[in-house]
Amino acid sequence: MPEERPLTPNVDWVELSTTAADWDAADPGLLSTMLVQMQVIRSFEEAVLDLAGAGLVHGPAHSSIGQEGGAVGSAIDMRPGDGVNGTHRGHHQFLAKAMAYLAREDGGRMDPKKPVSPELQKLLQRTLAEILGLEQGFSRGRGGSMHLQWLEAGALGTNAIVGGGVPLAAGNAWAQRHADAGAGSSDLTATYFGDGATNIGSSLETMNLAAAWKLPLLFFIENNLYAVSTHVADVTGESRLSGRGPGFGIRSWRVDGMDPLAVYLATKQAAEHMRAGNGPALIEAEVYRFFHQNGPFPGSAFGYRSKEEEKAWRERDPILRVAGELLRRGLMDQEAISAMTAVIDAACAKAVAALTERDPDAARERRRIRPELWPDPSFVDVGIRGNGSELAGALTAEAETFTGELAERRFIDAVADVMGARMDADESIVVLGEDVHRLKGGTNGATRGLFDAHPDRVLGTPIAENAFTGLAGGMAMDGRYKPVIEFMYADFMWVAADQLFNQIGKSRHMFGDQGTMPVVLRSKVAMGTGYGSQHSMDPAGVFATQPGWLIVAPSTPFDYVGAMNTALALNDPVVIIEHVDLYSSTGTAPVSDFDHQLELGRAAVRREGSEITVLTYLAMVAPALAAAEDSRLDTEVIDLRWLDRASIDWDTIGTSIKKTNNVLIVEQGARGTSYGDWLSDEIQRRYFDYLDSPVQRVTGAESSPSISKVLERAAFTGREEINAALATAATNLGR
Repeated sequence: MPEERPLTPNVDWVELSTTAADWDAADPGLLSTMLVQMQVIRSFEEAVLDLAGAGLVHGPAHSSIGQEGGAVGSAIDMRPGDGVNGTHRGHHQFLAKAMAYLAREDGGRMDPKKPVSPELQKLLQRTLAEILGLEQGFSRGRGGSMHLQWLEAGALGTNAIVGGGVPLAAGNAWAQRHADAGAGSSDLTATYFGDGATNIGSSLETMNLAAAWKLPLLFFIENNLYAVSTHVADVTGESRLSGRGPGFGIRSWRVDGMDPLAVYLATKQAAEHMRAGNGPALIEAEVYRFFHQNGPFPGSAFGYRSKEEEKAWRERDPILRVAGELLRRGLMDQEAISAMTAVIDAACAKAVAALTERDPDAARERRRIRPELWPDPSFVDVGIRGNGSELAGALTAEAETFTGELAERRFIDAVADVMGARMDADESIVVLGEDVHRLKGGTNGATRGLFDAHPDRVLGTPIAENAFTGLAGGMAMDGRYKPVIEFMYADFMWVAADQLFNQIGKSRHMFGDQGTMPVVLRSKVAMGTGYGSQHSMDPAGVFATQPGWLIVAPSTPFDYVGAMNTALALNDPVVIIEHVDLYSSTGTAPVSDFDHQLELGRAAVRREGSEITVLTYLAMVAPALAAAEDSRLDTEVIDLRWLDRASIDWDTIGTSIKKTNNVLIVEQGARGTSYGDWLSDEIQRRYFDYLDSPVQRVTGAESSPSISKVLERAAFTGREEINAALATAATNLGR
């Protein structure tokens, strides 16, 4: 018979509950502050639901009424330097952290006799304005109910994507741990999410990463038992969701979230654990939302839970629990509690009155948003990206104008050398990705020597693109670091698409252009290597459709040096596309001076001509030039270099088209994700009157490259296809 022995986690997993003695021992100021803060949240959200019922909240109003005890119990003693982010149901999380920040000069405590300060009144009005989509909101109305951010207070941003904010919080925690090393600080980050997010990859990947790197990150699970209408027991085999933590080596607590003191005591233990450098912690607080997923009706109105269930939970209201203990101990009487509540209700009513007015066009008594408070429509695109002013005064150069020493060098050596130079000069740069710290520079040598020189800033990650991409975004939002992510293959962007496009790409704009996002992503195209359809794509066409991202695709080692320097100087996300065919190629490159930048938005005319304009980039530049030499047409070849719609060089493109009146776009990749789709459409819109024929294109096949060498070659563009396209163009022109 085989022998068996039970295995247990290597960390504690406990259920914490309070006793009468705990309530008797609780500091009176703590309990009264809990009551104030929970009532502020409750009254505020009741005002929001009233406005939603009147049709004045455009979009969802995810109420957290009933869940206040989890947010207040966990955030009440947070330091100003601590950070939190949260979920689509995040009003209480945002307000709890904001109130803790406002109370920082008073030891984190609030007076129930004077519960509303001028600062709190302003907080309520600005938060309500944001929920209503108004100019005076924290993000100038762009974020609304689901995207609340106040960086000054450590409120990093609530998030509409389930689990989407969890990796970003890890990045903030990484920055806290490393920026504060040796400075005597021990700030932490809390990421709030619900039962649904405990089953999503971004959360689980981040738990693993945070545990491996011992980040001061609190995973706070608000288990309110339901998704929209699906009970947690229907979708997971272990409904004690705190059990997720021990599986990753994370010390975990389970508490009754309707008991704010239990939440407070568990958070206090977890904070001591994290601030001591022992890594992340996890708290599951079982709470209950009194209303439906969205809007002013109870869940029972939709039939997925009973009125009896709702009544039982309402009797456990965290506000009633704390108020009852204050009454029992004689710390407050009912008159004082009622007076406090009345003052808070009046403050919320005042915020509503400041933003709304009677609708003069309504037949019945109705209110409307004050028209003068809406954002100006001209603000719609402001902040998608910055204006590049951070590049002012930078040294830009082309190979022809460079004054330093040049030599014929391998492309991949230029990649490694410029990264080494920048990391030597700038301690804020962090490189992260799979195997970047091993194999003498990763799988291609691009990070050669970096780990030996900077072991604390070259991070070999788990195979978890969603987590480490989001972590890089959180680092960048913190403002103290500039992460450089490496994807081993460009196709891996699909694994991390939420973090790349919903989070990093949209963050600056979504939060009203209040912060920056200096992220650099390096990745390679690997067509022709036999790695098949899931390791070969050109990502340019996909990134070109996504707001926020800048795209650069250098074709020479000299341009690569400048492109990386420009990317690292920008305050916006930049993807640098590389190609395996270029890594072993050689070209003119700096020998020791790696400081020049590639001018943002400047293409390069690689060959002048008068009869047709070839637009191309990356590894297609060389075969396009070779084909041009053999063509019957006098062919102009433009290396686009910058590919995003904000940076593409229309001046150079337009000058060429007006001269040649014919265009051929050359790209290597598959037709479906083609960059040329967008480019050809835009050219025909801009230059229709100058074209003698429709824009011509050379692309790969509809299929992605296969493993078969013959089928792989049939799927992508090479010299032969360019020759044929130029020959067709010549025939059409009678040459």
